[in-house]
Amino acid sequence: MGHVRDLPKSAKEIPAKEKKEKWAQIGVITDADFEPLYIVPADKKKVVKTLKDALKGADELILATDEDREGESISWHLLQVLKPKVPTKRMVFHEFTKEAIQAALSNCRTIDDKLVHAQETRRILDRLVGYTVSPLLWKKIAFGLSAGRVQSVSVRLLVERERARRAFRRGSYWDLKAALLKGKSNPFDAKLVSVGGTRVANGSDFDESTGKVKVGRNVLLLNEDEATVLRTRLESSAWTVSSLDARPNTRKPAPPFTTTTLQQEANRKLGLSARDTMRTAQGLYEKGFITYMRTDSTSLSKQAIAAARSCVENKYGKDYLSPKPRQFSTKSKGAQEAHEAIRPSGEVFRTPQDTPLKERELKLYDLIWKRTVATQMAEARQTNITMQIEVDDAIFKATGKRIDFPGFFRAYVEGSDNPDAAIENQEVVLPAVKKGDALDCAGLDAIGHETQPPARYTEASLVKTLEKEGIGRPSTYATVISTVVA
Repeated sequence: MGHVRDLPKSAKEIPAKEKKEKWAQIGVITDADFEPLYIVPADKKKVVKTLKDALKGADELILATDEDREGESISWHLLQVLKPKVPTKRMVFHEFTKEAIQAALSNCRTIDDKLVHAQETRRILDRLVGYTVSPLLWKKIAFGLSAGRVQSVSVRLLVERERARRAFRRGSYWDLKAALLKGKSNPFDAKLVSVGGTRVANGSDFDESTGKVKVGRNVLLLNEDEATVLRTRLESSAWTVSSLDARPNTRKPAPPFTTTTLQQEANRKLGLSARDTMRTAQGLYEKGFITYMRTDSTSLSKQAIAAARSCVENKYGKDYLSPKPRQFSTKSKGAQEAHEAIRPSGEVFRTPQDTPLKERELKLYDLIWKRTVATQMAEARQTNITMQIEVDDAIFKATGKRIDFPGFFRAYVEGSDNPDAAIENQEVVLPAVKKGDALDCAGLDAIGHETQPPARYTEASLVKTLEKEGIGRPSTYATVISTVVA
């Protein structure tokens, strides 16, 4: 139902006695400590009447709105409008499961005035900024547009990126790529990195504003003719392994989903817009499949960690379980820690195949299930291998990667739909060689490259930037993006 009371939206909602006041248009009494003027909108009068009628026969009022600024504010407004004569409690829960509701009923509290004040301040600021900037938009661009605090900044980000793309100057460079093999092994790729002790230029050496190599860079910039001559000279030379470096490293799983990371991953993996993601998540929450979907916390309850760990043990075995329960802390400085991260609800996580969910809901639940379970899995262990090959006065480099133990990759690889395929794609196998071994060249190509302008924002990258810069609140990004697109 949303808010039952708000600032007036139009002149006709302003009470007659206030219409002549100079602040009437804004609905905020600017010369009386910014006191807001609240009214019950026409479309909410029926809701208020239904609640008042229901309250007549009740011996207790329990306010069970969401536990965030907006939810706390709605509870406070309900108290002001309903004026209950019976005892009142504030109840909060984060998932629709029997245990969660029973626990919430036995642990009620009072309304948190600080959260209410935070929401009121934001709403008043919205009105002071929006109502004074919007008329400027009407004059300059088109009538009826709204200059929201966050929309305006989002448009600014898009415009700045577009300006950077227009100012961009393309640079071009050439290098060589060799297909090498040892005996009967499969060929692997190696790239030219230096000639005669001088590094060969690559994309990062170019100035975006001139399209030329940055001043002070001592690099060899090859053109097509030079690259072709070099290729002819090196083709018939001997190729020798000059060094081998193997470095083991580990990768930890990503934290469980918050509103913004869910929007980003659903955009990357499922192609869903931020709005579609939130709509689908709302449905999953209301049907009792996931916990509350508007959250910027990455922490999990003890119940969730236990459920995830039992999932790992049953599905992947003890070897894949992290040695001790893994908890995550929230990095975002403006985070409201009222909720847990987004996770499957309940004390036991239902596997995606054991749910009646279909299509988009099933895909999103599957994503949330995998990401949550992966948080309690063992780290992935891999070895990065770098091989340098000498040929004449040139040096080529080949890089390989071996996955020694897939760990959490078995359940979830960020940015990839299919964890099994992703594990295979991540491996780059190099033949077993040692320093001084001779290699055969199966092909040597001269390849031209052009530098690329900064990429335009996708929904995922815009959401990431908004969050990183502390612009707006994660729960509003879906609406902001659809307004910008419209």
